[in-house]
Amino acid sequence: MKFIFWICLALTGYAYFGYAVLLSICVYLRKQSIRKADYTPGVSIIMAARNEEVNLPSKLENLRMLNYPKEQFEIVVASDGSTDRTAEILLEQSPPVVAILLEESGGKARALNAAVSRARGEILVFLDARQSLELNAISELACCFADPTVGAVSGELLLENSGVHSHEGLGIYWKIEKMVRKLESASGSVVGVTGAIYAIRRELYVAIPPGAILDDVFVPMNVARQGKRVVFEPAAIARDRFFNEKGKEFSRKVRTLTGNYQLLQLAPWLLSPSNPLLFRFVSHKLLRLLIPIFLPLMLVASGVVGGPFYGAIFWLQVLFYVAAACGSLIPSAKRFKPVGIASTFVMLNAAAALAFFNFAAGRKKVWL
Repeated sequence: MKFIFWICLALTGYAYFGYAVLLSICVYLRKQSIRKADYTPGVSIIMAARNEEVNLPSKLENLRMLNYPKEQFEIVVASDGSTDRTAEILLEQSPPVVAILLEESGGKARALNAAVSRARGEILVFLDARQSLELNAISELACCFADPTVGAVSGELLLENSGVHSHEGLGIYWKIEKMVRKLESASGSVVGVTGAIYAIRRELYVAIPPGAILDDVFVPMNVARQGKRVVFEPAAIARDRFFNEKGKEFSRKVRTLTGNYQLLQLAPWLLSPSNPLLFRFVSHKLLRLLIPIFLPLMLVASGVVGGPFYGAIFWLQVLFYVAAACGSLIPSAKRFKPVGIASTFVMLNAAAALAFFNFAAGRKKVWL
């Protein structure tokens, strides 16, 4: 039982901290920079929209104001069987907006593939309908493609909490994610990109399998498979908000983690030597899916072994979970940072456990 405890602790620690330390060493030994330049290739902004009548007008206005040569970009939006005014809004638009109206909903992947098939730009920029972009965001993405070794570029999603204390734990999680992505980029390639804003060279695009949830992992991993770097550009910013509705952030996380399991089924090569980012994929993505197994094993193992040392560790774990429960039951308790962190950590791993159940049960959810 001691062996089980220490193995689970080591793997959990590696998933959240050790991997970042290892990347830091790699960057120290051999940092890989991006050779940026003033570069304005033809750009096709790609969006899939389903029932986005609330977000779409402001998003299109935001895109028309971008600091990028107007003659060098188009906005291709595919309405995926929308039942609200999304299609009408798109039909009212003038160039550079190109509307694709799909009568029946076939999922985000199908809509993205349809939009890409109509795109003319050398660079494809994938965006979601909800977030707003900084006016220089596309320019910051484009300048990275002046480096011929770069095949895909991830922007950064900034989440604003408007001072809501209950999101402090999630804020820390996002800071850790941002640090890992910076280190991955500086040492080679990132595993996955920010779904709200990323770009790839058009010739590297591989059609997304129908029903796929995580285009922001499938697409860049195929770019890396073709021998190009996938980098992170923090100056290309999209802004979003934390969901204040109860359970909304949890649902979004469950969907994302379910997508990780689905990817293994849709693209089994991800776990083969043909994946040039195999080690990073396992370290960054897969290990975190196993944490919900490691945590109860650690608790049980430390309780069974007993003794002063393991007994103390056992009760510390119990206290941690009690703090997490308090944070869930009493939202105001999350103002106390340790409670907020404990609550967020348990929420994320509960989402991972539910994601496994969704995948095992064959549940599919292509739109959130």
